[in-house]
Amino acid sequence: MKSDPQIKLWHCDNARSLRPLWAMEEMGIPYELEVLPFPPRFFQKEFLEVNPLGTVPYFTDGDARMTESSGICHYLVERYGKSEFGIAADHAEYADYLNWMYHSDATLTFPQTLYIRYMFLEPDERKNPGVAEDYAKWFIARTKLLTQHLEGREFLCDGRFTIADIAVGYALYLGKVNGFAERYSGNITRYLSSLEARPAFKRSLALTANRNVKSLL
Repeated sequence: MKSDPQIKLWHCDNARSLRPLWAMEEMGIPYELEVLPFPPRFFQKEFLEVNPLGTVPYFTDGDARMTESSGICHYLVERYGKSEFGIAADHAEYADYLNWMYHSDATLTFPQTLYIRYMFLEPDERKNPGVAEDYAKWFIARTKLLTQHLEGREFLCDGRFTIADIAVGYALYLGKVNGFAERYSGNITRYLSSLEARPAFKRSLALTANRNVKSLL
């Protein structure tokens, strides 16, 4: 764990907080990390005193307080001058860059949260594998645009790695954790494999891999 009193990230293994954790590892930004059981609002109720939503990520940087994983990545690029991981507003692919940042959560992560809810988080009497599978199919259907976009591309924008790749890459990694990898297209499988091979991604996973922290993910 890196230590700096200015920045702190609250994180759960494989949760959306992996996005800013991965981003800080890529950018070499010092931070303090606190790893929580998932979901923390059930397993570590005192966390509600820090973040009333009980969700991760929770991120602080001085007086800044943030809860949105892709937004934190965007903040890190702008606040810490890491322009090599972002795209400027006057760039021809700026719209694509922003669209993939928002697409990553609203389109690709959201249906998976409902899959997780109805497969794992609800009490036994409310679990519904049929409904969960409907959301799994929804997620896979929503990868069609990404499959098309990745044809002939290594990265999403400008021919280089940006935080848009972190945002979308996490959603695909979560899908793999959920057991959907066999349903991915060849383009998505290739793309995710290249992201998983990045040293910063591997370091991010290793930060929680050896901790005995309860998780329903």
